[in-house]
Amino acid sequence: MIKTKRIYEPAEPEDGYRVLVDRLWPRGLRRDEAKLDLWLKDIAPSAELRKWFGHDPGRWEEFRVRYKRELTTKAKEVDMLLEIEQREDTLTLLFAAKDEARNQARVLAEFLLS
Repeated sequence: MIKTKRIYEPAEPEDGYRVLVDRLWPRGLRRDEAKLDLWLKDIAPSAELRKWFGHDPGRWEEFRVRYKRELTTKAKEVDMLLEIEQREDTLTLLFAAKDEARNQARVLAEFLLS
């Protein structure tokens, strides 16, 4: 199972293996508070794509297309997450964005499940 969750939410046992998929460390969060198993910043959207998107809901659909295109070039990281998902009961992709419906973790989860 692959889930997404905001990193500022408390960690729970049902999160399983917790992976932060942001390129930048979340503001105001100490590393020991994050309760991460892995920080996979190389799978995050490129700096250019992240800046272009700017969490603008009007750019969401195009962001999804562009980020999925980027993910096709990140085979090593994608394979790593797929292996973790096979090995663990649950893989939780963590993100810092305020918008829980429109963020890179959601797109990445879609990509991994397809």
